[in-house]
Amino acid sequence: MPQIQDGLPLQGDHGPGARQRQAASLRSTLVSVLLNTSLSVVQFTIGILSHSAALVADAIHSLSDLLSDFIVLVANRHSAKAPDDNHPYGHHRFETAASLAIGILLIVVGAGMLWSGYPKLMAPEALPPVHKAALFTALVTLLAKELLFRYLLRVGKRVRSTMLVANAWHARSDAASSLVVAVGIAASLAGLPLADPLAALIVGLMIIRMGWRFFLDAFNDLMDHGVDSETEDRIRTLLLGTPGVLGVHGLKTRKMGDMIWVEVDLEMDGALTIQAGHEIAEEARRRVMQQEAVLDVMTHFDPVIRQQS
Repeated sequence: MPQIQDGLPLQGDHGPGARQRQAASLRSTLVSVLLNTSLSVVQFTIGILSHSAALVADAIHSLSDLLSDFIVLVANRHSAKAPDDNHPYGHHRFETAASLAIGILLIVVGAGMLWSGYPKLMAPEALPPVHKAALFTALVTLLAKELLFRYLLRVGKRVRSTMLVANAWHARSDAASSLVVAVGIAASLAGLPLADPLAALIVGLMIIRMGWRFFLDAFNDLMDHGVDSETEDRIRTLLLGTPGVLGVHGLKTRKMGDMIWVEVDLEMDGALTIQAGHEIAEEARRRVMQQEAVLDVMTHFDPVIRQQS
């Protein structure tokens, strides 16, 4: 029986854990789609009617979430496919590509907000007064986005999906931007007309910053970036704890979506038969794949000649 952690078996194949992760991803993303669709329509409509550039900017941000949700749905469907002739290592990097696309999308949306918001700061006398309905809408949006963030993050961590976690932090950036928008609208209502367009520009900068972080992380994974030192140490400890393994060297890891590909040289007694060495290597592989989100462990048997005393 594979070990269960956070409700899912940690397997490197397309077993129950992979199916549960796909189902959880689909369900949580559909919730995000429904919420963002509603918020986009309400924010944009009230933003136009109440003359709030910040609320309209937040509505565009919510609309970008719909596009990112669509990317997540497509990637979720493809990443769960089994290996084939053209993709012998599976399709796990579809998730990494999705995170990369979300990062690019955020950067483009944020830059667009800066481009459209700057002229309004240069002509404050032309800005109409903002209506109180904009503040109420911003506060409701702030609450809804914060609840969505907590929900997506909980699901993402439970099923250990970096793509869902990335989408959750995207929702948190929305919550943060909605807070800025609410403050800007409140200041505008208090007699500072530049506060509303200034809030729109701040939202744009926040979106660009978040997008850059997602882009950089996903880009590193696509360039075969290794896992963090803590994860590598855990893998090394599991290998060394296997009976018959005398030492470990040449340990290499690389990210493949949410999974890890491991290559390692195992030092064993040179007097062992090929069959015995193979069984030890298989046990080491099994231990690692049960305890960590590892897709596979490629092992090489290095014989160690023990000196007779």
